[in-house]
Amino acid sequence: MTHDTGGGPAAIPESHQVRFHRRWPALRDPHVRALAWLLYAPDLMAADAPCWEGRIATLGAISPEVAGWLHDLQEDPVLHAALQAHLAHNPSARLGRYAEKLLGFYLQQQGWLVAANLQVRNNQGVTRETLGEFDFLVHPPESADDTSLVHWEFATKFYLLEPRSADDANDADAFVGPNLADSLGRKMRKIMQQQLQLSHHPAAAAVLPAPVTWAGALVKGWLFYRQGMQMALPASMGIAGDHCRGFWCDAQGLREQHQPEDRYLILPRLAWLAPAREPVGRGLALDELLGKLEPGFLVDESPVMVARCRIEPGVEAELIETDRGFIVPPGWEQRAASSVRHAVIGV
Repeated sequence: MTHDTGGGPAAIPESHQVRFHRRWPALRDPHVRALAWLLYAPDLMAADAPCWEGRIATLGAISPEVAGWLHDLQEDPVLHAALQAHLAHNPSARLGRYAEKLLGFYLQQQGWLVAANLQVRNNQGVTRETLGEFDFLVHPPESADDTSLVHWEFATKFYLLEPRSADDANDADAFVGPNLADSLGRKMRKIMQQQLQLSHHPAAAAVLPAPVTWAGALVKGWLFYRQGMQMALPASMGIAGDHCRGFWCDAQGLREQHQPEDRYLILPRLAWLAPAREPVGRGLALDELLGKLEPGFLVDESPVMVARCRIEPGVEAELIETDRGFIVPPGWEQRAASSVRHAVIGV
């Protein structure tokens, strides 16, 4: 989204943070905000991109009824207790599972959910290995037909672009996970070539309550670009043009872009979904932040997610996220470039 400039120079597009805070000013509960983000945030993959062959699922725009339900979820004690109980059942520290539980609660409340995390096992062999799992089986929301199912393979992903060259920036494998064990290209190949084919396996018939008529990938997330990098991705990559964006840099890079009014939050993994909104007292000055990061990098070489915030005045002043990024430890960039080289050219 851009502002009308009346024929002048193109305006800087609004950040997702600005849009989110404007759309959901009354939401403060972290779980409700995370669910609102899952429903409101743009999809990571472009549903109309030819490379996906029509196999990208989308939740569509939020209706007024769902927007009202989200506010009720925060304010109504009974409904909020139901959410808390749902999250407390088999809790997980994994962000993907947390996001699945939030979305599963929403689908259940809407009456669309048939099954979640339904495993398919091969019972023919000695080991009886697990062949895969249906993330969500739903009745098509737009259809009154309850004799067939739709399979949604759900993923919430965070990738940093580390191209070795300009050509590599056009390859989805140049988007790597913070721990370098995954890439966007690898993840999407697995979803398309394996996970969305699960209903065709003979063993799936034993657990499916009805035939699966369509399977699609529902992918949310954020992509992070080297600080100062301005680039448009080619349409052939199939990434939505309005996807959520952030930056990545090292400690010195953060110093270089710091503004005096900036305050920071270190975001734990389960707080990576929605833009942050926290009490002012939790904010860190730049030197406080770096004082926590630098010794931490000596024992853990993983990048750290940080929200850059401004102070929102009010009866109770709050920190409101304006931008977010991964601060990478020394040597991460070289390791990432090596990971991309192996992925892109198959060494």
